[in-house]
Amino acid sequence: MTVKDVVANADLATFNKIDESGLDKFTKLSNFEVSAIFLEYAAKNIRNNRVINAGRGNPNWINTTARLANQKLVNFGVEESKRTFERDDGAMAGFIEGEGVADRFLATLSDTDSTDQFLRSAFDYCVDKLGFDKDAFVKELLDGVIGNNYPVPSRALKYTEQILNAYLQKNLYKGVDLAGETDVFPTEGGTAAMVYLFQELKQSHILNPGDTIAINSPIFTPYLQIPELAEYNLKIVKLAADEDDNWQMTDEQMDTLKDPSIKGFFDVNPTNPSARAYSPHTLDKFKEVVEANPNLVVISDDVYGTFADDYQSIYAAIPHNTLLVYSFSKLYGATGQRLGLIAANKNNVCDRIIKEVTNNDKSIKDAMEERYSMVVPEPNEMKFIDRTVADSRAIGLYHTSGLSTPQQIMMDLFALNSLITDDVDDYLLTSKKVVNYRYHALWDEIGVNVDNSHANTKYYTLVDIYDLVEKVHGEEFGKYFRSQYSYLSFPYRLAKEFGAVVMDASGFGARKGYVRISLANLTSDDYRDLAKCIKSLIDEYYMEFQQDQKA
Repeated sequence: MTVKDVVANADLATFNKIDESGLDKFTKLSNFEVSAIFLEYAAKNIRNNRVINAGRGNPNWINTTARLANQKLVNFGVEESKRTFERDDGAMAGFIEGEGVADRFLATLSDTDSTDQFLRSAFDYCVDKLGFDKDAFVKELLDGVIGNNYPVPSRALKYTEQILNAYLQKNLYKGVDLAGETDVFPTEGGTAAMVYLFQELKQSHILNPGDTIAINSPIFTPYLQIPELAEYNLKIVKLAADEDDNWQMTDEQMDTLKDPSIKGFFDVNPTNPSARAYSPHTLDKFKEVVEANPNLVVISDDVYGTFADDYQSIYAAIPHNTLLVYSFSKLYGATGQRLGLIAANKNNVCDRIIKEVTNNDKSIKDAMEERYSMVVPEPNEMKFIDRTVADSRAIGLYHTSGLSTPQQIMMDLFALNSLITDDVDDYLLTSKKVVNYRYHALWDEIGVNVDNSHANTKYYTLVDIYDLVEKVHGEEFGKYFRSQYSYLSFPYRLAKEFGAVVMDASGFGARKGYVRISLANLTSDDYRDLAKCIKSLIDEYYMEFQQDQKA
């Protein structure tokens, strides 16, 4: 029996089988943990429906071009390794020789195979437009994809850094030329980028326990949770955006950042879960902010930037004050490969603050000099981003630090998938169309007008359950629903009865009553069925309301 067969048969008897008495135990858990528990409930749902899990943001598509190219590079790299020596059974080979390797590589590419044509176009782009030495570039690709050397340089492979800079320039900066003045540190996904930055901001005495930071909410939960941990103990000013403002911060909230007592601002742009990119007006306000508060350190997590039309990063607006985090996981379906990065301007606020701190406090200067003297000859000249690399491996393993080279080459190939297109990136456009179709499938079935503005990525959507029940059954019922049920009641019963999972959004800093729905991991039909489940559950609550009114 499908969801379509059962949503029309909602009855109060089934509804009343669900016990809500234990919901309080979930209120202190992370919303991701709560969602995982509700998924277990959904698997055993009362109606025996198939599970619809809209609680996680893992995309259900992948980029095939880069992956097939990666496979070809591995195969060619193995054959090249055999040129130096090969054991009789073929199980061992030597190292890759650089001289003439580019011409040998090009000779293997056919004129008809689409993967070969991608590799040829990528090679031409890097050599002709980026000015790479052809043999050195191909050797870096092959050594990297095989993984036969430590990452050298440890922060980023030479050509990888240039490719990633070109990708960020094309997709996130909207015409502001920053590729040549940006340092890049590839990391084990955006997750590692976040952890490394938090660690280094503390280690470099840029953010100290007791300092005040501001956070734009709703926001990806760890940005709220990590600063409160005992090892950071930061005071948080929450600048909560509102749906009525299309999830943009107000001018008054932006002016809060001008206060020099606010040392940092953490942000996901476009937002998760509200899925909106900052407007040009807000980006201009950031310029005002750093004029008034020049030591403000901004972390901008731009993982969803490519899903917004005409997107521009905060980094493009205030590059000297912004630490940029990016991940390839969502656009290219690579969450399991852990491909992310940190980008920082070569002239950035963190380096300036480190100099100020060390000049003003001899004990800190001496401690830093002692800490980094084992890895660099002039430790107090070490850049913030390179300190981040060293501290990511507890200093002592700095010589073996850096993201694994096969992961760096995979990032190259994903980036080149976009770079070789002149203006229109068909893959990127398709990914945006996919989430757009799903967004409309959900909201059209619910029967509510939608936001088609350029700022809306549609990768996620927030549903205000309190507002929705009032729109469906009136103000009196809306008041009753708010007074009678926990904010977790709706997602709990949706999972328990219908087998449908959405994520409570209060853990992101949204008001209680909002749920987040990912539009990345299900089909359009699934989202229509989810909408029907939501409407049917609202009707069941209304039936209970009517019974109470009669009693």
